[in-house]
Amino acid sequence: MTRLLIIDDHAMFRAGLRKVLQDAPEISAIAEAGDWHGGMACLEAQPIDVLLLDINMPGCSGLDLIAPILERFKSLRIIMLSMYSEPQYAVRALRNGAHGYVAKDMEAVDLIAAIRIVSRGRQFVAPSITRALMDTAQGLAPDPRPHERLSSRESEILRMIVGGESLTAIAERLAINVKTVSTYRRRLLEKMALGSNAQLVQYAVHHRLVD
Repeated sequence: MTRLLIIDDHAMFRAGLRKVLQDAPEISAIAEAGDWHGGMACLEAQPIDVLLLDINMPGCSGLDLIAPILERFKSLRIIMLSMYSEPQYAVRALRNGAHGYVAKDMEAVDLIAAIRIVSRGRQFVAPSITRALMDTAQGLAPDPRPHERLSSRESEILRMIVGGESLTAIAERLAINVKTVSTYRRRLLEKMALGSNAQLVQYAVHHRLVD
């Protein structure tokens, strides 16, 4: 039986996920948290087998949380929850130590299968993403789009800017200097050949890079 923890900052999504998963016979218990601190408290308070971790967490990227979580809870299995179907996000997640990567719009039966597979010690990546990864490896995929060239930190700051946060607010949330945030912004705009935040928002909306 699998003891599950969901860390996602959207309460309605967590509630829907719990409703979908609570009747799965292989899942014995479901805990949930809305942020990183709450999630750590849950992990310390009770044994957890599989963690469903949102890729977009308040103040940080879920991708950056994988390593510190596994350093502390070595037997834990982590599945990343993501709205991004682009294969580079799955690659980053797996390289950082995740054991699975699934899309948030995945069918319930497929998500339950992913939890089952990961809990048994194997890795799981959604079939659509697997095909994209294979195409990339075989040289069949098109050239990467501008946002696919961004680093994890640049992608994180992109999402915050598009979400309407100021550079000062971003610096406070990430605990870095405002000048550093400004440098990241300049770099990501250069990589994407964009000239302003307004163009960045238009690009993000067009490519469905934000909730």
